[in-house]
Amino acid sequence: MRILFLGDIVGRTGRDAVEAHLPNLRDTLKLDFVIINAENSAAGFGMTAKIAEDLFSWGADAITLGDHAFDQKEMLTYLDEDKRIVRPLNIATTAPGVGARLFEAPRGKRVLVVQALGRVFMRQPFDDPFSALEASLRKHPLGAGADAVVIDFHAEATSEKMAIGHYFDGKASLVVGTHTHVPTSDTQILPKGTAYQSDAGMCGDYDSVIGMDKKEPLRRFITGMPGGRFTPAEGEATLSGVFVKTDNQTGRAAAVSPVRIGGRLAPVLPTT
Repeated sequence: MRILFLGDIVGRTGRDAVEAHLPNLRDTLKLDFVIINAENSAAGFGMTAKIAEDLFSWGADAITLGDHAFDQKEMLTYLDEDKRIVRPLNIATTAPGVGARLFEAPRGKRVLVVQALGRVFMRQPFDDPFSALEASLRKHPLGAGADAVVIDFHAEATSEKMAIGHYFDGKASLVVGTHTHVPTSDTQILPKGTAYQSDAGMCGDYDSVIGMDKKEPLRRFITGMPGGRFTPAEGEATLSGVFVKTDNQTGRAAAVSPVRIGGRLAPVLPTT
């Protein structure tokens, strides 16, 4: 299978980049399945139903969220209505929506999409992501219950992300980090066959502070005082993500590459 994962969409400019580039990417990369993290797509904080509908119309097959999953109140009901959205797995069991879902892809293929939140340096205490993810993968094991497994690990610390990658090496097609909005250069296939990248980066304006207009973050860093509201930067966005090609028999990664198009960052596209 040929799968594309796009990192956190930040605001209008990030959505514009997805709209401009994703339809063409589906064709040129012959993609079977597209996953997008959209937890910052609504002015930097959460997602709306309208945005979700737009992303699906532009070529997304699944959407993941994160620690801002419920910033927009309509998500409290919408997550139970649209079965193509996956929120964090290791939060309250009473929360709307689900943290893992088995999707149907072309030619009868099944893709398990799972998301968990990290605990290191995060604002709230969450349940253990290792055991939560392991329980979900046990229900739909790679190569048996699922033809591909993608883990979106939404976390601050690269060490925790790497630990998740190694722990699930051989049990997932792709483990990819989100949340920190900067694409890392450690794209690789781990020893047992799982593709890995510590952070997919964001679909947003990189002339910014992790997607936000520079003025308010700089003021807070310099003064140490809270004040104004963060607003997304509005320059041209770079579409950032990870492409993985899986082995049809095992579901493990046969090839992996970062993806970057437009904006300020150097472009990268898969060659396979």
